[in-house]
Amino acid sequence: MTLRHILQLSMLTAFSVVSLGSCVKGEDSVNTRYNNVESLWRLIDEHYCFFEYKEKEIGLDWNAVHSKYLSQVSEKMSSQQLFEVMGNMLAELKDGHVNLIAAFDYARNWSYFEDFPLNFNDSIIQATYLGADYKIAAGLSYKILDDNIGYMRVASFSDGIGHGNVSVALNEMALCAGLIIDVRSNGGGNLDNAHTLASHFINERTLIGYTSHKTGKGHYDLSEPKAEYLDPASDGIRWQKKVVVLTNRQCYSATNDFVMCMKTSPLVTTMGDQTGGGSGMPFTSELPNGWAVRYSAVINYDHNLQQTEFGIKPDIPLVMSGKETSQNKDTYIEKAREYLKQ
Repeated sequence: MTLRHILQLSMLTAFSVVSLGSCVKGEDSVNTRYNNVESLWRLIDEHYCFFEYKEKEIGLDWNAVHSKYLSQVSEKMSSQQLFEVMGNMLAELKDGHVNLIAAFDYARNWSYFEDFPLNFNDSIIQATYLGADYKIAAGLSYKILDDNIGYMRVASFSDGIGHGNVSVALNEMALCAGLIIDVRSNGGGNLDNAHTLASHFINERTLIGYTSHKTGKGHYDLSEPKAEYLDPASDGIRWQKKVVVLTNRQCYSATNDFVMCMKTSPLVTTMGDQTGGGSGMPFTSELPNGWAVRYSAVINYDHNLQQTEFGIKPDIPLVMSGKETSQNKDTYIEKAREYLKQ
């Protein structure tokens, strides 16, 4: 994997590296095998924001993790062996926003989707629903289906999405009976793009959630939650009909936030599988040997002050039908069409 690919992969699930990234130099610059592991453990111990939640949900014991992985370290081990030990240590957090990055590898935890069905087939979407004559407005692919239901595919929030792009697409589908927004397998991107799209589906300033950040080195040293609001789009079209948002386990990071925002609208129904989560805003740091570390440092809660780190449940759960898949049909889209036509 090239360094360019590593950086692209890092961007896939980051909210916004430019606006939210931070670099924190390690306190101890001694570049030994043991000290790199110790520095990594201490960095997470002092700056990671989800300890209280992860202790409750998955029984995380970070002190036990320290003992477990420090005992595996030897000054004679290779860089690849050291990287494996450190990557395994970070995997104990079960956080897709926690990564160890070296020139030769990218440690990641994708447990939020690896053990679950995909519930998405891009080939079927392309062949049966989008076809060859769909339209593209920046990061949005859209088309009016033959039953007068609008379909919008948002594969990533990394591509720029402006208010003009959204308005052009919504204007094209203005006479539709309803709209499907398909964000399945969207791993995230830029939070601003997610909020831009969501702002076209609300009519007033809306409480979308709360944020809390670390205030000290203790596991429970967190600020009081601060309310976060989303203003309706001031330019262009604001959608006033029913909307179905389709989700699966690979909806992560900024996409998780998009779903959280959309659920505040009475016009929106979510269908599919639980999202993958990823509600922590990632910061970055550097270890004594120069490897980069990314970790969650700020918590995002939903508008009910509930955690979404491990995902958001849909209003209507769905599972892909093997029979429909064999007929080149997508169960999620077909159910959404039925719902919107009721």
